[in-house]
Formats: sequence, structure tokens, C-alpha cells
Amino acid sequence: MATLSRSKSAKVRARLGHPVIDSDGHTVEFEPGFLDVLRAVGGPTIVERYLARREGRGWYRLTPEERRDRRVTRPPWWGFPTRNTLDRATATLPRLLHERLDEFGLDFTVLYPTLGLFFPHQDDDELRRACCRALNVFHAELFREYADRMTPAAVIPMHAPAEAIEELKHAVRTLGFKAVLLPGHVRRPIASVARTAPAAARRAFWLDTFCVDSEHDYDPVWRTCVELRVAPTFHSGGMGWGSRTSVSNYMFNHVGHFAAAAEGIARALFFGGVTRRFPRLRFAFLECGVAWAASLYADLIGHWAKRNSRAIANYAPDNLDRERYLDLLRRYGGSMVEGKLEQPWIGAGVLDPTREDPMALDEFAACGIEQAEDIRDLFVSRFSFGCEADDRLNALAFATKIHPFGARLRVIMSSDIGHWDVPDMTEVLEEAWELVEDGVMTAEDFREFTFVNPTRFWTALNPDFFKGTVVEGAVAGLRPSER
Repeated sequence: MATLSRSKSAKVRARLGHPVIDSDGHTVEFEPGFLDVLRAVGGPTIVERYLARREGRGWYRLTPEERRDRRVTRPPWWGFPTRNTLDRATATLPRLLHERLDEFGLDFTVLYPTLGLFFPHQDDDELRRACCRALNVFHAELFREYADRMTPAAVIPMHAPAEAIEELKHAVRTLGFKAVLLPGHVRRPIASVARTAPAAARRAFWLDTFCVDSEHDYDPVWRTCVELRVAPTFHSGGMGWGSRTSVSNYMFNHVGHFAAAAEGIARALFFGGVTRRFPRLRFAFLECGVAWAASLYADLIGHWAKRNSRAIANYAPDNLDRERYLDLLRRYGGSMVEGKLEQPWIGAGVLDPTREDPMALDEFAACGIEQAEDIRDLFVSRFSFGCEADDRLNALAFATKIHPFGARLRVIMSSDIGHWDVPDMTEVLEEAWELVEDGVMTAEDFREFTFVNPTRFWTALNPDFFKGTVVEGAVAGLRPSER
């Protein structure tokens, strides 16, 4: 387009010796077109139910007093840039996006939905499955012509393994998708509350993260991903639970919510042994940054060091020398212990050792950890972290002096074009490059961030992921150590 030569991002791209792969752009669905497909998939009644849900927007129908009384979380609002009309249209029109990618300095982009992010979290079983199926059909056709530079991610429901497997197979085998989006959790009612206080059941929920204490065995889903050669990606939010339940402030709810949701599913995948049982699988957590991942990685190693299957004996109640403990109490306790040594164990953490199940003492058992380096191997290469261009903490991924075993965490660039985080699409790559200009990231780090790590992730299960695209040759030219 006419603005191409004036784009700072295009100038950054011109000086790079490698392609730029965006692993998380967003399309904003043209809803009338989607509704036509939804009607074809589920019939007019499904469309009516969808519209009723969309228009429900309970927060807006309540007074401020009612919002506080019911503790209804403030929902997102004004989520799209509108002053820049060209960008707003670009997020909806694949042809226009395809035409402008050089202006953005992007060679290839994987696109995620906007409305579709919420579809897998619908609690209406029929509506959830119909919306996911319809959106996948809609996007498969809409983007097929532009596969040389972009690909959409199919939306997969996960309330039960069977529905996930069915949609995975339809999306990949029938519609031709090579990227998939899974929810990071499913809200489930607490059974006792549902029985005794049904009206409160919608408020009293627990988060099923599929891997630890789950309502179902999700190994068949992970196995299907391996068979279909698709890497699970997660883009769920954490608003509406934890501390992010403000009735009045969207920003209060929004800050850190993607990281909170990503940390939950990442922790579950690790402790559930999924990265151990499925060594070929790779997982990506999008639009969440890497700071939380650095903390989780270090915390896993630190916690394992103190509470692994051998170290846990340090805390076994029957390992306390009770006679010595009593002697020390008598000698140093003074008036505090006078007349109180008949039951000195109260409050001292010295409980009956038989209260704990011996088979449950090693809470890292599913991971099969023998040494701390095993945690590195099950975490660093298995997980990728989507980072927005303007996040200064992206550089933390490469801080090898901080991370245990000198790890480099696998960050992948997430443009987030289409949403309010990006008021000008032409500035994304330029903003990312500022970290190099500021000296907190090297040019080689930037290459990993924008090319090597995305390639590693997308081709780990599917070496042909970029076949037929404009980056196919560059991907083929990567060194074996970079794959």
C-alpha cells in the first residue's frame, strides 16, 4: 500500500536477515457472516439462543447497587481501536490484512478469534459445540485463499474429552486446520453446592484444568493432538475469579489475567505429568508474557528440592526426636511451657504419621523427577510463551544468569493486532525492536523471539507447518540445533 515505505516496522523488517512470524494476531469476526454459518450448522433456534446470550450482558442491565449486591464482574468494554478505521477493517477482512502484512513487517501470522475466545467457555453444551463448529467452518473458508501468509486457529471445546476429540478431528482432517485453540480451564459447579443450593451453584465453581483432580481423563485429547500433529495453544482469561472480580473497573480485572489463567494450565500440565507422558507435545500460552513463567520455572525447582520423594522425610512426624524436643522445651521454655508439657505436640505440626497416605507423599510422582535437571527438560522445551511486542519483560526470557541451569525460555512474538492493545498495527514490530535498541535484548535474542522459537513450536509436531508459505525456505534453512 502507499504507506508501506513510511512504516517504521517495515524498515525494521528490511534490516533483519530473517522472517518475522507472529504467533498471535487476532481477527475480529464479521458477525453477520458467522451467523449464517451458525444457522446452517445448528439451525435458527441455535442462532436465537446465541443472540440471547450475547444480548444478556447482565452487568449492563443492572444498577450499580445491584452489581455490588450480586458481585457481577465488570466485563470488557471498548475492546477495539476505532480511531484508526483502516486497522479496524483490517482485523475483519483477510484480503486487506494479507495486503498490509509487509507494512507491518510480518511475514506470517497465526490468527486467533475474538468472539470465538469465549465459545469454548459456554456452559450450554449444544450452543458451545455449535458455535465452535460454525466458527471453524467460517474461518476455514474465509482464510483458505491467504494460506501463504496466514492461518487461523480452530476453536476446540473441552468440557469433555469426547467433544474435544470430535472437533479436533473435524477441524484438522475435514477443514484442514493446522493450529488449534483449547480453553485453559472449564468452570465446573461444586457438586455439594449444586445439590443443596442450586441457585448458588453458578457462583460456587471450581476450575478444571484437565490434568490434576480433573473430572475426566484428558489423555485421549493429548494423544489425539499428537496423532493429528497439532500443538495445543491456550488463550483463556482469568477475569471473574480470584481477585479479578471488580464490579466497576475493567483494568483492575484485566491486568495479569491472561498470565493467571496460563499459569494454572501450565502448572496442571506439569504436575499432571502430561509433559512426561507426551514428550513430543508442545504447548503455548498466549498473550500472557513470560514473567510468570520465569517464576513458575524457578518455583518448581525450588519446591522439588525441598519436597521431593527423598527430602519429604525431613518433615515426617515420626522423625522428630521427641525426647530431645521435650528436653529443649524444659530447658528454654521458661514460664511459657510451665504446666503445659503433657501435650507439647499441639500446634507443633507433630501429627500422627498414619494420617497421610504413603502413596501420596511424592506430589511430583506423575512427573517422574529424579533430579532437578529433569524439571528443566520437562518445562523449557515443552512450553512456549506468547509475549506482546510492547512488553519490556520479554527480555527476561534470555536472562540466563537468573534462570536455573542457564535456561532460555521460549518466548514467541504475539502481535495482538485487532485488539485495543494495538492502536496502530504498523507499530508492533517497531515496538518489539525497541528492546534491542535499548540494549536489553540482543539481535540474536530478537531472532529467537520472532523466528526461531515460533518455528520450533509450530513445526515440532508438524514439520510441514510452513510448507507452501512465504517462509518455507527460511524455515528449511534453520540449523538442526534451532529446531
